[in-house]
Amino acid sequence: MRTVRKGNIVILTGAGISAESGIRTFRASDGLWEEHHIEDVATPEGYQRDPELVHRFYNARRTLLQTVNPNAAHFALARLEAEWPGQVTVVTQNIDDLHERAGSNTVLHMHGELLKARCPHSNQTIDWTGPLHTTDLCHCCQFPEPLRPHVVWFGEMPLLLDRIYHALSEASLFIAIGTSGNVYPAAGLVHEAAMHNAHTIEINLEPSQVNNHFDEHRYGPATRKVADYVDELLGAQK
Repeated sequence: MRTVRKGNIVILTGAGISAESGIRTFRASDGLWEEHHIEDVATPEGYQRDPELVHRFYNARRTLLQTVNPNAAHFALARLEAEWPGQVTVVTQNIDDLHERAGSNTVLHMHGELLKARCPHSNQTIDWTGPLHTTDLCHCCQFPEPLRPHVVWFGEMPLLLDRIYHALSEASLFIAIGTSGNVYPAAGLVHEAAMHNAHTIEINLEPSQVNNHFDEHRYGPATRKVADYVDELLGAQK
């Protein structure tokens, strides 16, 4: 194991870090997400076919999110950001707000945020914690548009890629936590980090689809493995 004592850190988090808080992952073997076909609730085509169904789906996710709490892994990353001498950037595939609630300040949501709505014309976003319906309209357009969930669906471009790649170009350490390695471009971030000579580590319940591209691996529950690794990193500073 290489000990990293300085430099910037970029952390990619996936569904596995929030699963221990009670948020189910969508990559089930049956292709369903909360008993819905992915193409019906997580694609632009599904939204065009039945926007009310999509809104009901995300309204239920929004309600659930407000009943769960950050876990030890979220709090460990917030502690790392607070105590590490360099910049710590969390890049998350998750649309929940558990990193922020745990205390992380630099969080880049590449797949959007559940507690926001977006105008499909101007892309302006607004905070949205309650139910969203087709009758909810934006206030930014001359002819108001129905608001949509601020979520990146399959077939859409992830968000904030310029900021993400810039952070990777300046990172000494890249950590991927709770990711499957199935979804690009997130799965390819380890390659980008390695190109800039960052040490790369995977923390996961089991090997991801891109596990052979990491320098180091730690397998087990995120609540234990992430907290242990943060203790090691911060302990090396003393």
